[in-house]
Amino acid sequence: MNQPQDHMEGAPLIRPSTTDHPLYGNVVDACRTVFDPEIPVNIFDLGLVYTIEITDENAVSIMMTLTAPGCPVAGEMPGWVQDAVELVPGVKQAEVGMTFDPPWGMDMMSDEARLELGFM
Repeated sequence: MNQPQDHMEGAPLIRPSTTDHPLYGNVVDACRTVFDPEIPVNIFDLGLVYTIEITDENAVSIMMTLTAPGCPVAGEMPGWVQDAVELVPGVKQAEVGMTFDPPWGMDMMSDEARLELGFM
């Protein structure tokens, strides 16, 4: 009997972030200055930031999602994140990509976000 698969073969996975880079904490802090306009929680604690990669040359690449593909700020949010991250001292450049695979779920929120929204 075949078991349903949670993840289809060949589907993209969330790549790990460059958490050991000296700029990582500051980039996360910059992401925390960007808020989803429909939910009073920042995008990092909402779990919308999937990957933060930082090269040795301090170029930042972020892969993120939205709470829903039809989010009214879908076209604007990546620019907001890019602008915030490029203000971090030491960041050479920032690039923000968007994905809906895997789709965002409430289980991706931090405990702080859950508490703020009354889910804890």
